[in-house]
Amino acid sequence: MTPASFEPTLDYIVVKVPRFAFEKFPEADPRLTTTMKSVGEAMAIGRSFPEALQKALRSLEKKGSSFSWEAPGQDVATLLELMKTPTEFRLRQVQQALAIGASIAEVHSATKIDIWFLTQIHLINEMAKSISAAADLDRPLLLQAKRMGFSDQQISKLRAISEDEVRRLRHRLELRPVYKTVDTCAAEFEAFTPYHYSSYEEESEVKPRTKPAVIILGSGPNRIGQGIEFDYSCVHASFTLSEAGYETIMVNCNPETVSTDYDTSDRLYFEPLTLEDVLEIINAETLAGPVLGVIAQLGGQTPLGLAQGLLDAGVTILGTSPTAINLAEDRGEFGRILNEAGLRAPEYGMAFSFEEAVAVATRIKYPVLVRPSFVLGGRGMEIVYDDESLKSFIVKATEITPNHPVLIDRFLDDAIEIDVDALFDGETLYLAGVMEHIEEAGIHSGDSACVLPSMSLTPTQLIEIRGATEKIARGVGVRGLINIQYAVAENQLYVLEANPRASRTVPYVSKATGVQLAKAAARICLGATLAQLRELEMLPNLEVGSAHGISVKEAVLPWNRFRRTDGKGVDSVLGPEMRSTGEVMGIADNFGAAYAKSQIASFGPLPQSGSVFLSLSEKDKSAALPSAKELFAMGFKIYATSGTHTYLAANGVASTSVRKHSEDERSANDESAVEIITSGKVDLIINTPLGRGTRQDGWLIRTAAIQRSLPCITTIPGFKAAVAGIQSLRSDQLAVRSLQSWLS
Repeated sequence: MTPASFEPTLDYIVVKVPRFAFEKFPEADPRLTTTMKSVGEAMAIGRSFPEALQKALRSLEKKGSSFSWEAPGQDVATLLELMKTPTEFRLRQVQQALAIGASIAEVHSATKIDIWFLTQIHLINEMAKSISAAADLDRPLLLQAKRMGFSDQQISKLRAISEDEVRRLRHRLELRPVYKTVDTCAAEFEAFTPYHYSSYEEESEVKPRTKPAVIILGSGPNRIGQGIEFDYSCVHASFTLSEAGYETIMVNCNPETVSTDYDTSDRLYFEPLTLEDVLEIINAETLAGPVLGVIAQLGGQTPLGLAQGLLDAGVTILGTSPTAINLAEDRGEFGRILNEAGLRAPEYGMAFSFEEAVAVATRIKYPVLVRPSFVLGGRGMEIVYDDESLKSFIVKATEITPNHPVLIDRFLDDAIEIDVDALFDGETLYLAGVMEHIEEAGIHSGDSACVLPSMSLTPTQLIEIRGATEKIARGVGVRGLINIQYAVAENQLYVLEANPRASRTVPYVSKATGVQLAKAAARICLGATLAQLRELEMLPNLEVGSAHGISVKEAVLPWNRFRRTDGKGVDSVLGPEMRSTGEVMGIADNFGAAYAKSQIASFGPLPQSGSVFLSLSEKDKSAALPSAKELFAMGFKIYATSGTHTYLAANGVASTSVRKHSEDERSANDESAVEIITSGKVDLIINTPLGRGTRQDGWLIRTAAIQRSLPCITTIPGFKAAVAGIQSLRSDQLAVRSLQSWLS
């Protein structure tokens, strides 16, 4: 029997903070309620609450998440009023109000946050004042600041010096963190798999080692565009490098992931993924034993963003170099690589004013894809069709300045978009998977359903894609994984972008083909060749990966989580900005069954009978006609808005006309499209809008579908895929098999 006084003594504090993505849903109500709206979270461990809190906030990797002491732009009364409503900014508002004179009692009255927590934030503010006011930043003051969780960057802003100056001063004063151990065995017996957290104390608990170590940088908190698919790659890298005899060291701050299980790697550092924190971990591990280097290509954009800073600090980056990463991200340099390889890319231009933007769009012809420069994850992108919508985008989405131009690309309308994952060792390429997007080009790859193998590419086109992929990998200088997005328009292959890192499709391709790509990539980072990996049976003796059956990946979109302040839903039209929070996969021996399985897993089953509502834009009517005829032949009752109804009637498809919400009740049927959806008369909705801009009628139709939890399809390729899925369901083609049986 173990008494309550027995170990462990909890000599640390853990803080978990949510990460939100309201910027992806600008129409959504930002108030925090009993409905969960966060898309991820970060966790930090410290010896005090202020230390753990500040580490957790900087772990969010989001501008404005850490405390700062610049003038807030609002007075105390305004901040007190704002914080009465819980939003993602509330903690920052509390800190700013206390910093500029609000009392703890006033903040408690406005928020009902416990006075103990408010006192801790007040102490952080007092420390900030001391840092700012001190004549010299001496060792006792700097030590006290670090023990309260202040980063070098925060201190640099308070002192109006650079972050590098703070770091150099800290090192000169021999002020570096030590790493404490969380006892994973509750002190009942020796823990062989401890994990560490930093603190500014005296004794380090990092044990010496003799085996060479590889440090793997994780992906940080889940967010739209960077989720657990990157953690998958990090974990597989850790497994295979352990098998190969290396000591594996994981750095991550996401409690939701397998990488932060304390027995996934030989050592785990539960720390923020910032340059300061990672450099200190590398220093501690270098003192403990030999370190071969850092793998930064598996955790998504977070470690990629650290790679150059680590290299500048003398750290060895294993696999693809930061120079190669920059080659792929720099449009001019990447364009040069494509030109030298004889590869096409859509025309593009850069504009520093609205007039220049119009001139570029006129030259390359509408529709065009516009976005601010230096954008990640599709954020801020939009497809525009004319000067008016171009002006509207520039006014609402960005500020054109000499340092922040707008990028304008020719949009390839009616193109097939292709995603490719490949491995390259410097000499030889393994084309792991060629995925065809089900939605047309213009839908972000993270939101588009896709199928492996491709359903429409010819053998000649597949050969062309393999050749183009090898030229790009060689030109960029890839060592490991590369993801490339192509578009096929009018039988021409266009290169859209290349990412010399693990992509979000790596787990999908690995499961569809039975080849564990992340493991192979990690071995290549350590110098293995494709030939050696084939000898180890980690890769097949093929140049191109082969899918077992047909696999469809579908995005999971959180429409029902986000509503406007009036209670109505946000628009569910897909576009170039990613908004999905997860994905599912269906496997079958034919496309229809695989697609049907993916829909069951993501949104719910497609209807096998009943009624369907069609509202098609003018440009989509002819493309949608064959699918509408197939639904009609299967016995579905079709409701349609007046224009679609007229077109279907002229082509031999019977439908019932319903009025749009905006039409006069006396000019058409008494029931509107929204009313037949909300009354439960419809089982499937097909609504294709013209362009990306929200039209009132289309928005009402789509939000009504979300409220009724009905499948709502907004693209013609999606409509065609749904019909194939319905046909498969009706013919009872769904069968259940284990993944192992597919891959055997």
